[in-house]
Amino acid sequence: MKSENQQEYSKPSNGAEEKKIEKEVEEKKDEQIEEYGQMTLEDHPGKKKIYLLTIIGEVEGHENLSGSSKTTKYDHILPKLAEIEDDQTIKGLLVLLNTSGGDVDAGLAIAEMIASLSIPTVSLVLGGSHSIGVPLAVSADYSFIVPTGTMMIHPVRMTGMIIGASQTYDYFEMIQDRILSFVSSHAKIAYDQLKRLMLNTEMLTRDLGTVLVGSETVKEGLIDEVGGIKEALKKLYQMMEEESC
Repeated sequence: MKSENQQEYSKPSNGAEEKKIEKEVEEKKDEQIEEYGQMTLEDHPGKKKIYLLTIIGEVEGHENLSGSSKTTKYDHILPKLAEIEDDQTIKGLLVLLNTSGGDVDAGLAIAEMIASLSIPTVSLVLGGSHSIGVPLAVSADYSFIVPTGTMMIHPVRMTGMIIGASQTYDYFEMIQDRILSFVSSHAKIAYDQLKRLMLNTEMLTRDLGTVLVGSETVKEGLIDEVGGIKEALKKLYQMMEEESC
């Protein structure tokens, strides 16, 4: 009888332990979403896991921005992308973008990492993907933009003191060439056409550059297709199926 009673008492104990573990897992997921804007989509009937990565606000580089700024920290993103590549259970990556741009080196580092992943990748531009957000958007295997989404292409800008010497301008040219080369090699737009958009003097008042909205980005060859989350997920699952064949 004693052993039976012990068994009876052990059942609710195990149930309570399972609930505790489930709660801890959910809390960890919520914390990951809140802190990094990242989560794993794993409830699809096909049981193929997709990792959801968001790039929002300003892409933060080597210096921390103010606590009130919404940022994407590249030192958080790079290790996560390496982990995704090493995780055999993750079969696809969906990148959601709503960014004003940010640090050039940090943005290009993230873009190069996304472009080098072996799993299928799809990007979706929501509010906007400006400045260094352009190479981030085209770094995926296939890209979408919502009808009202925007992309701003402009020359490299720097804060702080700028020395007016020829070497400084050469350095600016080198940085711009890195961006232009990456985008033109990962999108359907030619290098020269992209440079013309970057140096356009007709659109932005007192500045250089071009703003493209929705279907204009597709027409110019930057983005593959206009669509939303439904189309982006459908395309990614299709690519994942083709990858597994």
